Amino acid sequence: MPRLMSVAYTEASVHARVKTVTRRKGWLFLRPGERITLCRKVMGRKPGEPLVRITDVDVVDVRREPLAAITDDEVALEGFPGMSRDEFIQHFFVTAQGIQPDDLITRIEWTYVSSPG
Repeated sequence: MPRLMSVAYTEASVHARVKTVTRRKGWLFLRPGERITLCRKVMGRKPGEPLVRITDVDVVDVRREPLAAITDDEVALEGFPGMSRDEFIQHFFVTAQGIQPDDLITRIEWTYVSSPG
């Protein structure tokens, strides 16, 4: 059974099949070839709140790199076209998680398994 991954902030980009990359603090165990189920929210659901599965993806690349290695083009692949790399780093990592630009993160790239629908 595939692992579950939350894509709450980028659900629309997942539905549109334009998000193909994510960066995570952990996920050190993940390997290319594994399948992940992308979900609206995984952790922190209220009692009775359903687990909404969106789609399955196949992981094609996993690597550790400094957060600062992200480019504006990569930010678009993350599901945020038009946002600068500096805005992305500050908003989603420094402010939200205390992760600094020089910190190593896990970059995960995937392809979609199922067709939109």
